[in-house]
Amino acid sequence: MSDNSSKEIRSMVTSDGNIEISIANVEMPIPGDDEVLIEVHAAPINPSDLGLLLSFAADLSTINVSGSGDETVTSMKIHPALMGAMKPRIDESMPVGNEGSGIVIDAGANAKELIGKTVGLAGGSMYSQYRCVPAANCLVMEDGTSPAEAASSFVNPLTALAFIETMKMENHTAIVHTAAASNLGQMLVKICKADDIPLVNIVRKQEQVDLLKGIGAEHVCNTSDSNFMESLVSALVTTGATLGFDATGGGNGGELPGQILAAMEVAANKTAKEYSRYGSDTYKQVYIYGGLDQSPTILKRSYGMSWGLGGWLLTPMIGRIGMEKFQAMRMRVAKEIKTTFASTYANEISFEEMLQPEIIKSYAKQATGQKYLVNPQK
Repeated sequence: MSDNSSKEIRSMVTSDGNIEISIANVEMPIPGDDEVLIEVHAAPINPSDLGLLLSFAADLSTINVSGSGDETVTSMKIHPALMGAMKPRIDESMPVGNEGSGIVIDAGANAKELIGKTVGLAGGSMYSQYRCVPAANCLVMEDGTSPAEAASSFVNPLTALAFIETMKMENHTAIVHTAAASNLGQMLVKICKADDIPLVNIVRKQEQVDLLKGIGAEHVCNTSDSNFMESLVSALVTTGATLGFDATGGGNGGELPGQILAAMEVAANKTAKEYSRYGSDTYKQVYIYGGLDQSPTILKRSYGMSWGLGGWLLTPMIGRIGMEKFQAMRMRVAKEIKTTFASTYANEISFEEMLQPEIIKSYAKQATGQKYLVNPQK
């Protein structure tokens, strides 16, 4: 360390209707007795990060960059109709980055044994060169695990594992998952294969079908195929899946969540013993846990009266799971971070590169296979 400062990425919505991303210099944190100081080497840009970084309201056609190096400031207009939702954060410079990994370089009196260890954490403010957090928040990696390998050790792995716990708690036996070729989707394929849980994967391109088949997925349905609904119903009949997790919030013209419910209803009726004017009494549930598609969610109610559509978030779900199960999930992630929970990245970028227009437009697309990794030390 050359001085006592640390650089970090900040995002601010200005009162004149812009969002500004900049590099801030802050004082190096000092760990307390139960804390550790982490030199952060890797932090992914997840879809959940974009909500704060770009606000989902930014007009990417208006990007303007001023300055260079640590003085780089990138600004873009916020769509006027969405400015009202930004009021709580106007003129407040906010640190960004949900998760990441690094090496413990200092620790308080009660955590000295962690010095030199590679750890992963979801502590917020992870687009920082140095991060001071309670030692208990860190997921200590096995020897030989690099920060880049451990960078995505929380959001996607724990979300995938929490899907399984949700299924068990709500008495379902199989799962439907959309945007299934994502890093998270590939993890879920591996988990379900290892744990013998039937899984129906929904994607939108043939190359994504091939990708998932290549890692052992049995049921993959492509929304671009003319027989998509028939394929989905067939997979649901085979698996008996009555629980879906949708990363799009819309998808397939806004109709994907409703199409999943409709297909579940058709599958249930194929095994029904008697007719009911109210539809199948098999309960069908779809949770929206992401917003990859910003179009409206369209529901054409062709799935009877026994159904549910709701939102799903990891943090409150962890509260339902309980700390004992949560700790077991964390330990599984650390053990399998190079296999089941391995993540791949298209590019590793610096703070300055993170603020460049074409790179912003690229990671804002949230495209399969185009995940970015930020290296604060680069």
